[in-house]
Amino acid sequence: MPADAERKSIFAAKLASPSRLADGVSDAIAAALFDGRIAPGEALPPEGEIAREFGVSKPIAREALRHLTSAGLVSTQQGKVARAKALSGEPMDRIYAYAVRSSLTRLQEANEMRRVIEVGIARLAAERRDPRGLEVMHQAVLDMQDGIGKPGDFTEADIQFHLGLAMATGNAMIRIQMEGMRSVQREVSELFSRRSNRTNADWLATVERHQAIYDAIAAGDTDLADRRIHEHFDAADIASLELAGKLGGQSA
Repeated sequence: MPADAERKSIFAAKLASPSRLADGVSDAIAAALFDGRIAPGEALPPEGEIAREFGVSKPIAREALRHLTSAGLVSTQQGKVARAKALSGEPMDRIYAYAVRSSLTRLQEANEMRRVIEVGIARLAAERRDPRGLEVMHQAVLDMQDGIGKPGDFTEADIQFHLGLAMATGNAMIRIQMEGMRSVQREVSELFSRRSNRTNADWLATVERHQAIYDAIAAGDTDLADRRIHEHFDAADIASLELAGKLGGQSA
């Protein structure tokens, strides 16, 4: 089959008088990425071919690719064709990383956001119980136990647990959202883990809370999962207040 004929089946879209032509082109290409018609790492058609398919100029096609690059959906290098990237929360994670490092107030707001989001995620995870997510959560609890007293290892295991929680929903968009909050999770976990007054009992209590969340979700008990995730964030809120008392000078 000729290359041009193959390419036409990728986007399968014509522009319907969008307010901005580049937006219409980038929307159509993004739809192909999200639908899996273009796999991660796969080369996109050259600018000229994209322009011909959509009936636009090469500068318009180039602008559309810039939109997709800034959104983290494709990677581009000068003199080479653009390539699709695996869908992830990386662009959002970069924004949150700047925010949570800017002040204690932004960090507290970001952690409040996590609570609102993850409560809903926990209930859906208990309903769906995707095996891949459950396995990630289970392994993360074991890694947290091994990481007691080692802040760096403990933090990474904590982040993996919450990623597994999102994966257990079987919802790719929720997984991407959780990936986008990794910097928030890392900042919170590192601050709490490095507190000078953190005892062995504190470490064990954190592990036990995560184990309780996992058990409720693995059992498919949505109400219990709801209670366990609330208990977890209640404990984190208390620690946040303790921490805020020591770092109050950093607030915005």
